[in-house]
Amino acid sequence: MTIERVRTDSPWEETIGFARAVAAGDRVLVAGTMPLAGGVLQGEGDPYTQTRAAFTNALDALRPFGLDASAVLRTRMYLTHLRDVDAAARAHKEIFDAAPPATTLVVVSGFVDSRVLVEVELEAFREPSAPSEQSPFREA
Repeated sequence: MTIERVRTDSPWEETIGFARAVAAGDRVLVAGTMPLAGGVLQGEGDPYTQTRAAFTNALDALRPFGLDASAVLRTRMYLTHLRDVDAAARAHKEIFDAAPPATTLVVVSGFVDSRVLVEVELEAFREPSAPSEQSPFREA
């Protein structure tokens, strides 16, 4: 089986030593993804905006595999505050309502950047014959 890895420009990938997404067979796993764009936090203090931004980043990691939100089997949302559940849930529903995945939502004590309120993960399905697009960060 071929394992494909996609990296992005996130400095955490280099520091920690991980790939943003890994595909093996019919599964594509997207690592914990924060609401950062170009290293800048999106929606500081706003859990709804942070959830949308984090999922946008995670879904972008599926693109090299030719996948979108409809291929997502499972999501995980990690929040730093119980009070943010409704805002995160609203963002999740807007993104995945057409093809709802299995979902887990957990409240945690914090993230490496204390301004981050939400981090997300994805697991997606791809047809075994679906070819991946080329990406400048793709490793085979």
